Amino acid sequence: MTEMSDKPAYIHHVNFPTTNPERTIEWYSKVFGMKYIKPKSNTKVVLMTRGNFDLHFTPVEEMDRMAPYHFAVEVEDWEGFLAHLDALGIRHTRVITRPENNSQFCYIHDPDHTMIELVFHARRAYPPVRQAAPAAQAAQAGANSADEARAELAAAESR
Repeated sequence: MTEMSDKPAYIHHVNFPTTNPERTIEWYSKVFGMKYIKPKSNTKVVLMTRGNFDLHFTPVEEMDRMAPYHFAVEVEDWEGFLAHLDALGIRHTRVITRPENNSQFCYIHDPDHTMIELVFHARRAYPPVRQAAPAAQAAQAGANSADEARAELAAAESR
């Protein structure tokens, strides 16, 4: 008999509102290297994947204030990611270092003002981070499924 578990495996995705789906696809593609997944149904929800996590965005007419709600993204190369943001012209809050574990964090906002915490744990081992296609290509290409998008991200990483 198979043993049942009451423990979740991982968070599959989170869903946020967006007032402009095309802008959201472009922004998350260039900032986080995410890939747009074309939905198989007639849903208006924007499906994005990074390979190791997914984000969904539901179109809305206007945004409700979301603060203090946010999500956090662990980055592999702190200085490199901050330089990436700088090159894109994306401002971030002051960087704070937590002395108890030498981690660093700051916040950015997407075009709809969704707050995103960027986190770096210097003493933590990192899983491999997949490299995505260039932003414009990722935004326009669109995979047909999350598995296909993950495969495309893995193929891009091996190039």
